[in-house]
Amino acid sequence: MENEIKPYSNLRGADLRGANLQEADLRGSNLQEADLQGANLQGADLRRANLHRADLWEANLQGANLQEANLLRANLMKANLQGANLDFSCWPLWCGSQGVKIDEKQAKQLLAHAFNVAIEFWPGELTQEQLRWINSFHTIQTKEFKEVKNYEPTSRS
Repeated sequence: MENEIKPYSNLRGADLRGANLQEADLRGSNLQEADLQGANLQGADLRRANLHRADLWEANLQGANLQEANLLRANLMKANLQGANLDFSCWPLWCGSQGVKIDEKQAKQLLAHAFNVAIEFWPGELTQEQLRWINSFHTIQTKEFKEVKNYEPTSRS
């Protein structure tokens, strides 16, 4: 089946447990409710893929392009997302993302977005070092931190 997979495939509910889909072009594919437990999706192109309710438990997604992917209610437990592009994707905010492996850039990205909406509820002050770390996420500077916390970001090239 792996050789038959092409971009924009309808793989809804497919059993792809342990499949080797390394560097596969799955752009725009419907993988809703697919079983991808332990699948190797390293370097796969999953831009705009529908992974709603997909089971990605222990899947290897290192370096995968998940830009604009729908990860709503996807099971990412113990999945490896290090180096994956998650820009404009939907991060699942439920227990199914516990134990997921991410890299430092992704941690900064998640925290920067979370703090932007939760800053008014944050108890106490963050240190300048913590603010610099969060604000070093790619191109965004946390506006609320600058205004509320009188944070002056360091210049970046």
